Amino acid sequence: MFSSASRHLWTIAAGALALAIAAPGAAQKKAEDMGVVGPSFKEGDVITFDKIDSLKPFLPPEFWNNRDFFFYEGMKLEVGPSFRDYTPAAEYQEATKKFAGQSKIGPDGSLESYTAGEPFPIDQIDCKGDPQAGVKIMWDFDYQWEGDGAQASYFYSYWDRGEQLPLYYEGTSKTIQLSHRVEKEYLDDQGGDLFRDEKRKFAFGVEVSAPFDARGIALMTYRYKSSDGPRDQAKNDDTWVYVPTLRRVRRISTAQRTDSVSGTDFTFDDLRSFAGIVPQYEWTCLGEQDIIAPMNSKVKAYPYSKDHNFGPYGLSYADDRWELRHVIKVRMKPKNKDHPYHHKDIYIDKQTMLALYSFAYDQKEELWKIIWHNHRWSDDDPAWYPGWEGVAKPRDNRDVSDTIVNVQTGTGNRIEFWDSNGVPYSSKGKVRRYIDVGRLTMGR
Repeated sequence: MFSSASRHLWTIAAGALALAIAAPGAAQKKAEDMGVVGPSFKEGDVITFDKIDSLKPFLPPEFWNNRDFFFYEGMKLEVGPSFRDYTPAAEYQEATKKFAGQSKIGPDGSLESYTAGEPFPIDQIDCKGDPQAGVKIMWDFDYQWEGDGAQASYFYSYWDRGEQLPLYYEGTSKTIQLSHRVEKEYLDDQGGDLFRDEKRKFAFGVEVSAPFDARGIALMTYRYKSSDGPRDQAKNDDTWVYVPTLRRVRRISTAQRTDSVSGTDFTFDDLRSFAGIVPQYEWTCLGEQDIIAPMNSKVKAYPYSKDHNFGPYGLSYADDRWELRHVIKVRMKPKNKDHPYHHKDIYIDKQTMLALYSFAYDQKEELWKIIWHNHRWSDDDPAWYPGWEGVAKPRDNRDVSDTIVNVQTGTGNRIEFWDSNGVPYSSKGKVRRYIDVGRLTMGR
């Protein structure tokens, strides 16, 4: 059996988001379409606890009904620009145009004939009229722009009805996109693959540096291209973890991805709101609306802002900047009858394809968990996230925090990522060394 630390680590590993009030009246029109009065707030306003009613028409009802977890006396929510332009890197947009019309939905909700960019241009998806709209949106979500992947440090904390528990994890993680790349050198010569004849979609590694009794745990996960295909043809993820107390590498069963790990409210597939395999679920587009959410954080997070106020439950971003966004609401229903969720509703930003909120329901169809996210825009601090050969300007809106609240127990978890960027390694040799499973034991 794995130690408690290694089980908690797998939770981390399973994933490790117009300027000013653009087009005045746009939010008003969207709101009127839903029978809602337009926003009474504007860019630069600070929403304090006594003014939160102004946010209600622009929040998911499940979030508003559980607002005691998130809104509190002393909060200062800054209203940022509505519908700011967060279009992705030019190279990603060019790939989307180049291969538009190529991607198809195959059997079992699979993805066929995809090369690079956004598989299904979002402005061409008919939420109401296309029965495949939901799964098309989720393939766009799965292949959203995120540079080379992700390189970040993290701090993972546990909360129980407002009390921060002594259990925590700190370390580093990196995701490397091995296929469907948009850089010209890979797209022209190798069909988007980083290495010729690549069979993997990405590789994901995690290292734990603290606390002391967990230091040295390291993990590597491969996700394969075949996971885009029908379920009966898909290869499951391979995951290996080095456990210092055992001084050996052990393999982790992918059958546990939908289990809640002891000591956490996340399932393995809850990071980013969804970190699973698309064809394993049914997807339905439920509609579009305008939602306010934390989209471009002003907070640098741990360790730069150790004393930042995350509210009395430790699970709030109400002391930060929020923005009005156009979103699509998608419902996920597991095809596996043993899945702990009856369904999950995910609110996805139409421009970036980032998840802003999601709401998971148990098998009794009662609200169980609220998952939401904070993000940071790369253009606001180019020194933190520079371009690289093949991508001149990243234009990447990064997920810099995931928070989950179990509304039935009052417990939850918060993961903060700092220095998160999608800049690739400087050479393929470094990539090969990093994704080599043998690295997990080197120098041990």
